Amino acid sequence: MNPTLQLAEALIARNTVTPEDAGCQALLATRLEKLGFDIAHLRCGEVDNLWARRGTAAPLFAFAGHTDVVPPGPLEAWDTDPFTPTLRDGMLYGRGAADMKSSIAAMVTACERFLCAHPAHQGSIAFLLTSDEEGPSIDGTVKVVEWLEARHEKIDWCLVGEPTSLQQTGDVIKNGRRGSLHAVLKIHGQQGHVAYPQLANNPVHRAAPALAELAAMEWDRGNAHFPPTSFQISNIHAGQGTENVIPGTLEILCNWRFSTESTAESIQARFEQLLARHGLRYSLQWRLSGQPFLTPAGELVEAARSAISEVTGNSTELSTSGGTSDGRFIAPTGAQVVELGPVNATIHKVNECVNIAELDQLSAIYEGILERLLS
Repeated sequence: MNPTLQLAEALIARNTVTPEDAGCQALLATRLEKLGFDIAHLRCGEVDNLWARRGTAAPLFAFAGHTDVVPPGPLEAWDTDPFTPTLRDGMLYGRGAADMKSSIAAMVTACERFLCAHPAHQGSIAFLLTSDEEGPSIDGTVKVVEWLEARHEKIDWCLVGEPTSLQQTGDVIKNGRRGSLHAVLKIHGQQGHVAYPQLANNPVHRAAPALAELAAMEWDRGNAHFPPTSFQISNIHAGQGTENVIPGTLEILCNWRFSTESTAESIQARFEQLLARHGLRYSLQWRLSGQPFLTPAGELVEAARSAISEVTGNSTELSTSGGTSDGRFIAPTGAQVVELGPVNATIHKVNECVNIAELDQLSAIYEGILERLLS
């Protein structure tokens, strides 16, 4: 059997709904130990983390990924059990097939072939794996990075196996990500009877003009690497579900995905200035889940592009679109970070799957990147 497919199946067969790891990292550690990797299991709260390193010299190339997956949703909606890897019509089905257990399998088999050909390679190779990427992301990669910083271990190049491809493997790689800023806004009014609005203060009515202005606001115009900053309201709640009571509070959840043309501080300041201008009485909670980062053209980007071209015969597009990834925790250490993985059409969906033939391509691309950087 194809070794990448075989390992991907072994990982998918384990129910690892975040933050569960279900022995995936132990399985991978056993395999990496045979290749000469030193293993550190870093348990933090309910989260399993793994740091595996082969060699002590610089430069350090790290594969990064996560063994946890999102919940499968209603099991009856799946054609087959989400944790029973299934081969059908040239595809591998199962939760995590695309996001991102196949990537991890391809990383390991690429490393095995590379080390067989180059046992005395330059620099060092590492794996950074967590079971907290699909969850709160507070006890996973960020904790491993803090541990590495305390040990003065510096990653020079990092490849995150997120599913970045659109039509075929390698057609898109992420060389950066937008920042993500969340807010919980509560507009305070006064509850009352709908028949006596003069005796109440409806926070929905008071907030509506401000929300309309927010929805139309231009935060920045982006730049050559990032689209303009976007603002979205994701949830609004007011009242108790009755028809005859004016609500006393309005709660709004909102998010900004921001480019390097804006900062979290500038967004917060503009938002609060707008609320004040509309005379709203409010309370506000902020949460910054990631700063924007960018890896410009350099050794890692060029190695990835060259390897993709050699394996697939196609060129690749650099992109910073989409959500956040654990790359946001690694890039601030000074590492060059790119994300490269399989086609993302079915991630987080029922009947998640990956093209079996493209598993070999992905493993060959990863091997080609190692060849270009460490041989």
